[in-house]
Amino acid sequence: MLGYMDRNALLETETGSHVTFFSRTKNRLWTKGESSGNKLELIDIELDCDGDTLLVHAKPHGPTCHKLLTSCFDAESERHGFGFIGTLESIIVDRAEQNSSESYTAALLQSGVRRIAQKIGEEGVEVALAASGGKAEEVISESADLLFHLLVLLNSQGLEFSDVANCLADRDRRSNGCS
Repeated sequence: MLGYMDRNALLETETGSHVTFFSRTKNRLWTKGESSGNKLELIDIELDCDGDTLLVHAKPHGPTCHKLLTSCFDAESERHGFGFIGTLESIIVDRAEQNSSESYTAALLQSGVRRIAQKIGEEGVEVALAASGGKAEEVISESADLLFHLLVLLNSQGLEFSDVANCLADRDRRSNGCS
């Protein structure tokens, strides 16, 4: 994302643990995520060669964009409907750090790849059965369950949905279009 800082915003950022900007529309200091909870945890700040631009390295806690996208510059993902997938992946990462008694996702990740793979198999069968029943709402709901469990599996393997999307794009390029 792109944000503006004045001296006070920079000082607030450097002395705190979250990134603070100067909001030109609110005409005040504004800590990213103060209302949504999607804060930016400060990692480092770099000054450019001219001394007039800062590059803030931060760990996002939730989506960075107010449209719930990973990035405010993620128009390609939004156009293809992947915007929330990135958000969901961030949620899965956050839940992985929680105690298993507090989160289904954390418990599933802690149960190991065999259990996650079993859930994918179960959900795949449920998608197929829903499709054979012909009810669109059931197909959508079961597909959402399947996709969620696939994202958990990818996370457990240190992979992301973008790895799968890139594979599909590579296949499409090699075949000169989907066949």
